Amino acid sequence: MSKKVAPKEQARDRLRNRIEATFLTSAPSLEQCPEPNGVEVAFAGRSNAGKSSVLNQVTGNKQLAKVSKTPGRTQLLNFFDLNSNGRLVDLPGYGYAKAGKSAQSEWQRSVNEYLSLRDELVGLVLVMDIRHPNRDFDQELLGWADESQLPVQVLLNKADKLGYGAQQKVLEQMRASYESHAHASFQTFSALKGTGSQELVKLLLKWISGPIV
Repeated sequence: MSKKVAPKEQARDRLRNRIEATFLTSAPSLEQCPEPNGVEVAFAGRSNAGKSSVLNQVTGNKQLAKVSKTPGRTQLLNFFDLNSNGRLVDLPGYGYAKAGKSAQSEWQRSVNEYLSLRDELVGLVLVMDIRHPNRDFDQELLGWADESQLPVQVLLNKADKLGYGAQQKVLEQMRASYESHAHASFQTFSALKGTGSQELVKLLLKWISGPIV
């Protein structure tokens, strides 16, 4: 006979794989970002990498970050308060947005300023499409993070689009390419299926509970 699991235990099991978050505000620039309230973890990536879907997966809230069929809709710095203190920050996507060059340049400036000057930033989640990883901006961001000694978790998202063997091949190639980057870690992920979500949530909780360096 199987052991019955109490409702409270079931709820705790579900929460282990997610982080509770609520939308706080959006800001077009560093100057208009909200006052600090604990540490912050930023999410970055190309506009078609599925960054918003990743945020919705790890929080268990499909409505948290707006998901659009048109890449490039995230044009502001979006802040989400965490119940456990601290924040998640969704950065404007890059590399595919259907917008004028001046608009994209402005988004990139705000991202650069946030990453370089926001003292509360303790970690970066870089989302890539596993089928098209390591593009120019991805490489630049990983290089900058290594020089800045900022921990980065690279998500090879949309892993459900490939077989297991192909997933592992890309994962090993990425690890080999950045073997000298002491602060970069890599994992496969599927925002659609939830694959890798538990690993990411565990890391986020570790970053959030740590001190501001």
